[in-house]
Amino acid sequence: MLQIEGWKRVLIWATVALGLILALPNGFYTRVEGHNDAAQAIELGADTPENQTALAQWPTWMPSSLVNLGLDLRGGAHLLAEVQVEDVYAARMQASWPEIRDALRPERATIGTIRLQQSPEDELRIRISEPAGMPRALEVVRALAQPVQTLTGVGANDIEVRNEGADVLVVTLSDAEKLASDERTVQQSLEIVRRRIDEVGTREPTIQRQGAQRILIQVPGIGSAAELKAIIGTTAQLTFNPVVSRTSDANQAPGVGNKMAPSLDEPGQFYIVESAPVVTGEDLVDAQPSFDQNGNPAVSFRFNTSGARRFGDYTAENIGSPFAIVLDDEVVSAPVIQSHIPGGSGIITGNFDVEESTNLAVLLRAGALPAELTFLEERTIGPELGQDSIDAGKVATMVAFTAVLVFMFLSYGLFGIFANIALIVNIGLIFGLLSLIGATLTLPGIAGIVLTVGMAVDANVLIFERIREELKSARGPARAIELGYEKALSAILDANITTFITAVILFAMGSGPVRGFAITLGLGIMTSVFTAIFVTRLLLVMWFERRRPKTIEV
Repeated sequence: MLQIEGWKRVLIWATVALGLILALPNGFYTRVEGHNDAAQAIELGADTPENQTALAQWPTWMPSSLVNLGLDLRGGAHLLAEVQVEDVYAARMQASWPEIRDALRPERATIGTIRLQQSPEDELRIRISEPAGMPRALEVVRALAQPVQTLTGVGANDIEVRNEGADVLVVTLSDAEKLASDERTVQQSLEIVRRRIDEVGTREPTIQRQGAQRILIQVPGIGSAAELKAIIGTTAQLTFNPVVSRTSDANQAPGVGNKMAPSLDEPGQFYIVESAPVVTGEDLVDAQPSFDQNGNPAVSFRFNTSGARRFGDYTAENIGSPFAIVLDDEVVSAPVIQSHIPGGSGIITGNFDVEESTNLAVLLRAGALPAELTFLEERTIGPELGQDSIDAGKVATMVAFTAVLVFMFLSYGLFGIFANIALIVNIGLIFGLLSLIGATLTLPGIAGIVLTVGMAVDANVLIFERIREELKSARGPARAIELGYEKALSAILDANITTFITAVILFAMGSGPVRGFAITLGLGIMTSVFTAIFVTRLLLVMWFERRRPKTIEV
């Protein structure tokens, strides 16, 4: 007989209610968005009256997850950047000089004095005073080579060493190491850009690799491409360099292996520091705003294990010497090392206010870009264009929705009304699921919803047409409805499973807008099957139990 157990009815209505409650915040988008922003600001310490007012706009006990609007709907900024991977080669060569120098020093009796010569950025040229010792110098430096840590570089070393003439040693990165370095640099840049953008609290950015050396960055809700470039470009590069001397002459030659950096606190003063740092910001594991012993704003930091060891060893060996803290090629401070500093922690002091020390800590935590980014393409999409897209999407959805509702009512009468109720529930469930998973809605996503509206009634059409066939066979109304659902079920599942497989393939193989379309299409298929098989049937059963009709018209 036509019946549904009580526990199934409770479960169906509970599922519908939960989905509609999850979708509800999207009907009050601006209010809930303000509530969410205020809650996040208060959590970070900005407990202002304005935030409290915004927080009170939406009940805290209600769900507050929203469907995020994509770049084409919300407006925002689009950047295509290229990573200048060659920049890393020079940094690698500079960093390797102290190690090579320390390895060659014990061999002075054989190779004589060693001098670093002016060199191209991607190589080191070292002159020795005893040409007869060149074979030994080559042997020592080649012993410093390390295997390349990639599958494609198996069997290759990271550096190549050769002699040029009788007394010049040339060290370069190997081709295999350059390829591995390029891959690491792009991946590191990708992660640091993502962390930097996440630090400022933007919603659902799209940050993905394109090609070998390019990064696509799309951030909805940001004012302009210039603002986005400023966010990315302010990642701070911190190094700790030994001080060679101090001068007020900006034109003084720093010497080979050194560089000149202006003082941040003292205009007109410059420090000559060794180019190769002892430790860098890459060794930082944490940076937090704090205060120094005089109560002035500062930034405390902590190194990882290897950075702490190098920092501790250097301070133990250079007590009484100045040590420059260099931030973006400017000397923040150059304190004199008073004692051994074990543990790998310290503090950066300077002429900071509280906001500057907080921002500096954020930048240091986000990390430094390993190489320069060149922006090949930049676009700013205004919110007006996004609003036009939303309005057009609303019109398309409402036209499709209304046309389907009218068609179903005219074709199937009362049963069409039940199908229409299920269709409304279906749309609510789609937005509930999109809110639950934090999906981003784009124009193709709206297209997926519009398509779902048309597809959602397919299952009901199959069922109703099957019920008509059963009624023609002189079946009773209850038996006809029951057989209609049973015999249409396989066709419904087959049709929707094949479409769902297509949606899965689109999601797996596509990117960006294609994925947005696949997500809404896939979720729409699941909710359509649920509402057709369970919600519409439950409505029919409840109506049949109440009316007990002798005949029905479909």
